[in-house]
Amino acid sequence: MRRRQRRVSKFSQEEDTDPLSVVVNLFDVAMVFAVALMVAMVMHLNMTEVFTQEDFTVVKNPGKENMEIITKEGNKINKYTPSGQQSDGKKGRRVGIAYELENGEIIYVPE
Repeated sequence: MRRRQRRVSKFSQEEDTDPLSVVVNLFDVAMVFAVALMVAMVMHLNMTEVFTQEDFTVVKNPGKENMEIITKEGNKINKYTPSGQQSDGKKGRRVGIAYELENGEIIYVPE
Protein backbone atom coordinates (compact mmCIF):
# COMPACT_ATOMS: atom_id res chain seq x y z
CA MET A 1 0.00 0.00 0.00
CA ARG A 2 1.04 3.40 -0.84
CA ARG A 3 0.56 6.27 1.47
CA ARG A 4 -0.46 9.50 0.00
CA GLN A 5 1.60 12.47 0.93
CA ARG A 6 -0.24 15.66 1.39
CA ARG A 7 1.03 18.73 -0.24
CA VAL A 8 1.65 21.50 2.19
CA SER A 9 1.29 24.97 0.84
CA LYS A 10 3.98 27.45 1.79
CA PHE A 11 1.37 30.06 2.42
CA SER A 12 -0.83 28.05 4.73
CA GLN A 13 1.84 27.67 7.41
CA GLU A 14 1.51 29.84 10.45
CA GLU A 15 4.02 32.61 10.90
CA ASP A 16 6.65 32.48 13.58
CA THR A 17 5.00 33.35 16.88
CA ASP A 18 8.24 33.65 18.83
CA PRO A 19 8.01 36.85 20.91
CA LEU A 20 11.81 37.25 20.95
CA SER A 21 11.94 37.71 17.18
CA VAL A 22 10.83 41.31 17.73
CA VAL A 23 13.79 41.93 20.06
CA VAL A 24 16.25 41.23 17.25
CA ASN A 25 14.72 43.96 15.14
CA LEU A 26 14.76 46.39 18.08
CA PHE A 27 18.46 45.69 18.63
CA ASP A 28 19.21 46.56 14.99
CA VAL A 29 17.26 49.81 15.29
CA ALA A 30 19.08 50.67 18.54
CA MET A 31 22.49 50.10 16.93
CA VAL A 32 21.65 52.35 13.98
CA PHE A 33 20.39 55.03 16.37
CA ALA A 34 23.57 54.81 18.50
CA VAL A 35 25.85 55.20 15.48
CA ALA A 36 23.82 58.15 14.21
CA LEU A 37 23.99 59.77 17.65
CA MET A 38 27.78 59.38 17.81
CA VAL A 39 28.22 60.89 14.34
CA ALA A 40 25.96 63.81 15.28
CA MET A 41 27.97 64.45 18.48
CA VAL A 42 31.29 64.42 16.61
CA MET A 43 29.93 66.86 14.03
CA HIS A 44 28.44 69.12 16.72
CA LEU A 45 31.68 69.27 18.73
CA ASN A 46 33.76 69.97 15.60
CA MET A 47 36.01 67.00 16.34
CA THR A 48 36.18 65.71 12.78
CA GLU A 49 39.99 66.07 12.93
CA VAL A 50 40.08 62.82 14.88
CA PHE A 51 39.15 60.91 11.72
CA THR A 52 41.73 62.55 9.44
CA GLN A 53 45.40 61.65 9.01
CA GLU A 54 46.57 65.13 10.04
CA ASP A 55 48.36 65.75 13.35
CA PHE A 56 46.68 68.23 15.70
CA THR A 57 46.74 69.65 19.23
CA VAL A 58 43.67 70.71 21.22
CA VAL A 59 43.79 72.65 24.49
CA LYS A 60 40.65 72.31 26.61
CA ASN A 61 39.96 74.92 29.31
CA PRO A 62 43.20 76.90 28.82
CA GLY A 63 44.60 78.53 31.95
CA LYS A 64 42.22 76.78 34.34
CA GLU A 65 42.85 74.04 36.91
CA ASN A 66 41.18 71.35 34.78
CA MET A 67 43.12 72.22 31.60
CA GLU A 68 43.84 69.31 29.25
CA ILE A 69 46.12 69.10 26.22
CA ILE A 70 45.15 66.49 23.62
CA THR A 71 47.57 65.73 20.78
CA LYS A 72 47.29 63.38 17.84
CA GLU A 73 50.49 62.19 16.19
CA GLY A 74 49.84 59.67 13.43
CA ASN A 75 47.43 57.11 14.88
CA LYS A 76 48.41 57.79 18.49
CA ILE A 77 46.32 60.12 20.67
CA ASN A 78 47.94 61.51 23.84
CA LYS A 79 46.16 63.30 26.67
CA TYR A 80 48.10 65.47 29.11
CA THR A 81 46.74 66.94 32.32
CA PRO A 82 49.18 69.33 33.98
CA SER A 83 49.93 68.73 37.64
CA GLY A 84 50.07 71.58 40.11
CA GLN A 85 53.64 70.74 41.12
CA GLN A 86 56.58 73.04 40.55
CA SER A 87 59.59 71.82 38.63
CA ASP A 88 62.44 70.36 40.66
CA GLY A 89 64.88 73.17 39.98
CA LYS A 90 65.19 72.20 36.33
CA LYS A 91 66.36 74.95 34.06
CA GLY A 92 65.08 75.74 30.62
CA ARG A 93 65.27 78.40 27.98
CA ARG A 94 62.77 80.76 26.49
CA VAL A 95 61.45 79.46 23.18
CA GLY A 96 58.89 82.07 22.21
CA ILE A 97 56.30 84.65 23.16
CA ALA A 98 52.51 84.32 23.34
CA TYR A 99 50.24 87.30 22.63
CA GLU A 100 46.53 87.52 23.41
CA LEU A 101 44.57 89.59 20.90
CA GLU A 102 41.54 91.76 21.71
CA ASN A 103 39.17 89.08 20.41
CA GLY A 104 40.64 86.50 22.85
CA GLU A 105 42.73 84.63 20.29
CA ILE A 106 46.23 83.66 21.45
CA ILE A 107 49.13 83.74 19.00
CA TYR A 108 52.44 82.02 19.71
CA VAL A 109 55.53 83.52 18.09
CA PRO A 110 58.64 81.29 18.27
CA GLU A 111 61.98 83.04 18.72
